[in-house]
Amino acid sequence: RAAAPDASEKISYGMPTFYYEGNLVYFGVAKNHIGFYPTPNGIEAFKDELKPYASGKGSAQFPHDQPLPLDLVTKITQFRLEENRAKAAKKRKKG
Repeated sequence: RAAAPDASEKISYGMPTFYYEGNLVYFGVAKNHIGFYPTPNGIEAFKDELKPYASGKGSAQFPHDQPLPLDLVTKITQFRLEENRAKAAKKRKKG
């Protein structure tokens, strides 16, 4: 919430998400981890910092038995926020 204070909270694809000019990041809880879904761009931009965690094309898994990497989650969320702002500005220019 602190990383994107102007974002709203909603449910999308059955998961909680922060929304600002589009979905920013999704999250969810599984048996052994917290799932974090910042889209493929969010994963790719921080792939080196995400190496300690299981990850996929658009997701990362933070194990329950380790501290949540809040600084990394913040950076990724802010990255996605800037992506969405730029995309919306470009769209408004066209229209």
